[in-house]
Amino acid sequence: MFPYFTLVAFEAGSILRSFILFLLYPFICLVGEEMGLKIMVMICFFGIKKDSFRVGRAVLPKFFLEDVGSEAFEVLKKGGRKVAVSDFPQVMIESFIKEYLEIDAVVGRELKSFCGYFVGLMEKKKADAPTLDEILEDHKMVSRDLIGISSFDRSLDHHLFSNCREIYLIKTADKRSWQHLARDKYPKSLIFHDGRLATKPTPISTLALFMWFPIGFILGLIRAVAALSLPYNMSIPILAFSGLHVTMAKPERFHSHSRSRQGTPKKGLLYVCNHRTLLDPLYLSFTLKKNLTAITYSLSRVSEILSPIKTVRFTRNRERDAQMMDRLLSQGDLVVCPEGTTCREPYLLRFSPLFAEMSDEMIPVAIDTHVSMFYGTTAGGLKCLDPLYFLMNPMPCYTIRVLQGLSGLSNSPDSDQTSRIDVANHVQAEISKALGFECTKLTRRDKYLTLAGNEGVIISGKRPQRQV
Repeated sequence: MFPYFTLVAFEAGSILRSFILFLLYPFICLVGEEMGLKIMVMICFFGIKKDSFRVGRAVLPKFFLEDVGSEAFEVLKKGGRKVAVSDFPQVMIESFIKEYLEIDAVVGRELKSFCGYFVGLMEKKKADAPTLDEILEDHKMVSRDLIGISSFDRSLDHHLFSNCREIYLIKTADKRSWQHLARDKYPKSLIFHDGRLATKPTPISTLALFMWFPIGFILGLIRAVAALSLPYNMSIPILAFSGLHVTMAKPERFHSHSRSRQGTPKKGLLYVCNHRTLLDPLYLSFTLKKNLTAITYSLSRVSEILSPIKTVRFTRNRERDAQMMDRLLSQGDLVVCPEGTTCREPYLLRFSPLFAEMSDEMIPVAIDTHVSMFYGTTAGGLKCLDPLYFLMNPMPCYTIRVLQGLSGLSNSPDSDQTSRIDVANHVQAEISKALGFECTKLTRRDKYLTLAGNEGVIISGKRPQRQV
């Protein structure tokens, strides 16, 4: 249980809360399972606002799925209506069990709250799900065909087990021999998830995390200062020596300047990238050793201020954006991420077609990242810290693959909505093919509704803006 409560303490609370939990871990192991559970609940949930708690929906499913045994899941699929009984608090497991394991009802521990805040205490008895009695009545009317599956070290005191015809107990040794459930066997694709921690915080990895955190913080600041203040020929060797890894591939006939038509002024290139972190345009600028201008569909004001390269926001007005793009392309090369938000998993969100008619020629760029400790993106946290968290990783990796150029629709007579969408879908397909990712029709709105319970809108002055 410790790793999952550490995730709650770190993501819903703070690094201090998770550090306190880690210090008490030896004591928790000595006091017994029930008392240890109460201590972890008190540390992790005391003072957390009930309505804003989304770790159970946005963070934990990724780590729960990584621990699902393929053998147990195959048995689970053969059942009809299914009920899960757990000692975990209901708010930690309900979303995962219902959405990803397709279980009908969840019986967990309810947490006490006061004035909208958790007080860190659990109810004495597990609360039955509203549908539990209905499920039991349905099976009693048909036949007593309920089967229970549990562990040898778990209590069977819940009244649900008294209705079971047979109960199968699983040994811990049997669990160790299970294979992890493959990603392609997930009942629901894991496309969106939140949280800063990239690995499961076991006691050993948590110790490594807290030992590395102050070192990583200083190293991240050094990397940021070097990237912002030094020219390319000096900063690139320093960043590489510090552990930043970048792999870049270009087509054999790659050209760094747009081919202008006869009689028309030369324009810059439009680089079209998938979106992995806020540093995508910056990494592309460093690898190409060119000062690019980033065109954003949505960017918080703080991120704009901290950006070392010029950023310009789309107005979502076709005429105004066309004029703006034409002016900017006449000044130099541009980079745009038409997904509008980041995605951590091997999926591409829907590409907005707005970019398709803005340039004579565009260069698709396939980007992938790898981190070992911290994710450089968040939906519910402080977005201004995203670049710092990414740079705090010991050896963060970026893979950039520049693809063959494609023609745009800026001067094409066939520039209706269908053509723009076709071009956007084609660029998305080319990038997904290069990365081995899967294309989706999901948008930024879908991501934020799933992870943060909003549409990704932040209020800055009088005009609502979009988060990334």
